[in-house]
Formats: sequence, structure tokens, C-alpha cells
Amino acid sequence: MIEAALQSTAGILCLALVLDALIGDPPALWRRLPHPVVLFGALIGWGEARWNRVDAGDAARRQGGVLLVVLLLLAAALTGWLLHRLVSFVSYGWLLEAAIASVFLAQRSLHDHVIAVAKAFEADGLPGARRAVSMIVGRDPEQLDEGGVSRAAIETAAENFSDGVVAPAFWYLLAGLPGLLAYKALNTADSMIGHKNARYQEFGWAAARLDDLANLIPARFSAALIWAAAFVTPRGHARSSFRATLRDARLHRSPNAGWPEAAMAGALGLRLAGPRVYSGKKVEDAWMGAGGADAGMGDIRRALVLFRLACGTLILLTGVLSLAG
Repeated sequence: MIEAALQSTAGILCLALVLDALIGDPPALWRRLPHPVVLFGALIGWGEARWNRVDAGDAARRQGGVLLVVLLLLAAALTGWLLHRLVSFVSYGWLLEAAIASVFLAQRSLHDHVIAVAKAFEADGLPGARRAVSMIVGRDPEQLDEGGVSRAAIETAAENFSDGVVAPAFWYLLAGLPGLLAYKALNTADSMIGHKNARYQEFGWAAARLDDLANLIPARFSAALIWAAAFVTPRGHARSSFRATLRDARLHRSPNAGWPEAAMAGALGLRLAGPRVYSGKKVEDAWMGAGGADAGMGDIRRALVLFRLACGTLILLTGVLSLAG
């Protein structure tokens, strides 16, 4: 029974989540091999050079963006299907598939990047924390005080818990390796070309809209996982997390990012998001949560406790699902 459960889609996902949490992305491996996300990026860069020319009209650029996304999704899904077929011919191939799936999950890497901000502050003060946070956010680090740096790190943990952990897990559970690779390819495209500026407004339209759609359910489920984590955390505020999510998530400029951010804000008793500066331009975004905005470096570690518990809850749920058949 246990072996059959482990070989199920949910069982393989559970094992992949455990592998990612324990090992993450081994740097030595990716120094020798190109990371799959890098390959997705190379294909996106090729398509942009070909179909996002400045001399093309808006309609042509939008059509080029649609064509690129279709080709990207087909290539990713086909690669996922081929990988699944290949491992099916290997003894204990389900273990190999779990290892492949773990590459596309981001629990360990996200945790390491966020905690690096807290460690940098403890070692080098605010300048060190600014340098560390600049590695994970796009806003101007020199504009951030301790509260701004702390909120940026916490927001990164919350938002990327959704699209770096929950969403890949959801799409693997729904469609196996083809679904997982297709989602990661789409999410990479959104991060590269899904921007609302003159260069990408039309060309990145399809990537941005489809990424919003692909994250619709995972974002809301990620908020529920944060509620559960807050419920079992001594200093967590599960009720406030639930209320903040229902009240504030819809106010976020993203249809999805507000759900985990508002849940995290309420759970910590903080305010997150709000006005921010990107490339010298101020973005007026709504506040998530009704607590104080003066977050500190200790709050980053509190957020990571919630993050670890939410990841653990996801692992537990996939394990139960595998046993349930």
C-alpha cells in the first residue's frame, strides 16, 4: 500500500516537496548543467528578438507574443511528457520523476534567499540588508529603511510561496510533469516579458494574462495554507490573517499576489505592500493588513516560521492524498 501510494501522482509530489525542502537546488549540479528555467529564458529571449521588434505595430507585437507563449507551452509540455515516458522505463522511475519535479519547486531556495536578508542585517546592518534584498526584489533598495527592507523580504516570501511552491505543486498534481513544466515556462515568461511598459505592453500581454489565470487557484490555496500555519504558530494570528485576506486581497494591483501577502500580513500583525518605488517611479499600491507598517528584521524570521509551517502543511496534505488514493 505504501509503495503504491508513493508511486501515485500525489505520492511523487510529496516526495518531490520533501527533496526540495531538504536539498533544494544543488549549486554544483547547475554549474555543470544549464538549469531548465535558463533554457526557458533562452527560448523567450529568442522569440522576443524575432517578434518584438520596435518597428512592428502593436497588433503584430501582440500576435508575436501569443505565438511565443503557444510555442513555449507546447515545447515545455512535450518535454515534460517525454521525461515522464523515459523514467517510466526505469526501475524505480518514480523516484527519478520526484527528483525532476523537485527542480521546479522553490521552498529551499526561497527560504535561503529571504533569510539571507535577516543575516545580512545582523552582520552588516542596513547597507548589507539592502544589498541582500536587492537580489530578490525589483524596487530601489537605497529608498528602503529597515521597515521597507523587512517588508520587501516578507512580501517576497509570501508571493513566491504561491507561484514558486503552491502553483507548481498544483499543476503537477493536475497534469504531471507536462503541467509542471508548462507552468514554470509560463511563469518565467511572465517574469521576463509580462511587464506593463512600452516594450512589453503588447508583446507580453498573453504571458501576463495566462499567468494570472494559471495562478488563480494556487494563490487562494496558498492563503489558506498560511491561515493554517498561523493557527498552529504561538505568535500567529489566524483570525486576523483570514480577515485581512478577505478584506484586502482584492485591493492589490495583482489579481493573485494580494492573497498570500494579505494572509501573511494578518498572520504577523503587520501591514505589507503599500506605496513602493521602482526605477525611480512611485507605485501607489494598497496596504495589505491592518497592523503596523514598522516591520523589523525579527519579523522576517517570524514570516519564515509561517512559511516553513505552510510548506509542511502542503507536504502533509499531499501525503494524505496519496494514501487516500
